[in-house]
Amino acid sequence: ILIAVGGRAERPAIPGAELGIVSDDAFDLPALPRRVAVVGGGYIAVEFASIFNGLGCETTLFYRGEQVLRGFDGDVRAHLAAEMAKKGVAIKTGTNLVSLARAGTAIAARTTAGETLEFDCVMFATGRVPNTRGLGLEAAGVALKPNGAVAVDAYSRSSTGSIYAIGDVTDRINLTPVALHEAMCFAETIFADKPRRPDHRDVPTAVFSNPSVATVGLTEEQARAAGGPVDVYRATFKPLKHTLSGRDERTLMKLVVDGTTDRVLGCHMVGAEAGEIIQGLAIAVKLGATKAEFDQTIGIHPTAAEEFVTMREKVTPARKAAE
Repeated sequence: ILIAVGGRAERPAIPGAELGIVSDDAFDLPALPRRVAVVGGGYIAVEFASIFNGLGCETTLFYRGEQVLRGFDGDVRAHLAAEMAKKGVAIKTGTNLVSLARAGTAIAARTTAGETLEFDCVMFATGRVPNTRGLGLEAAGVALKPNGAVAVDAYSRSSTGSIYAIGDVTDRINLTPVALHEAMCFAETIFADKPRRPDHRDVPTAVFSNPSVATVGLTEEQARAAGGPVDVYRATFKPLKHTLSGRDERTLMKLVVDGTTDRVLGCHMVGAEAGEIIQGLAIAVKLGATKAEFDQTIGIHPTAAEEFVTMREKVTPARKAAE
């Protein structure tokens, strides 16, 4: 038996939560709201904040943490927040909603900062939970994690040997391509008699915000926490295509490199087509390419991507302080 039921959006336990929507509901809105509040700081929150902002809505993003996209590289998080703010998204970090109430045709949202603000639509993007409720897995002897996810071993096998689980229901890396990879490994293990465990190392990912974000490998924070010397290369620039357009949008590119082996540990980007660019670099990171090998690669001009093979100056403490 294979369990692949995914996850579902979760609403916060606050008074009036039923007045808000979740991401699934956004596709059934009867009209475009003028004022929108998005609650959360992850993929779905920043993506929908960008969508509503791009459609002309007055958009406010509330996030209880200190910066959006927890777990991403610090420079990426700060750069994205700054670029979204330039486009008109009001980002209120360290702030959450504590209640919703009707205010005529609007929704009055009370915040942890003591404010009461009115919106036409409030979207909760505060997380998803494994969709195991009502499946009777406990009766079958399947062990679950505290959040309801199916606990599995390296081969996606549950505590009941004949039952496997893949995808978001296991709460490992909740990305569609990862679920597909786990499914292929399951099929080879069970039907081809070729035991294969999913490889969750160096998984590339993209956030389709505006501007978009993509990354593969370690963040600078993760690399430094592992110990040992770390070299960082970073560039921010206005893409050539914006030179005449007048758009005030800057791209960020960053490489995290092992200071001992010269291996590229992580590639990070904020800017147009970030996902398309990082997908190719993911192969290099997966194969253990070094910074010297990046440097030996000739770039394609004029592209933004060539910056990844032309960065030469390390980010030093003095340079970081000056920035």
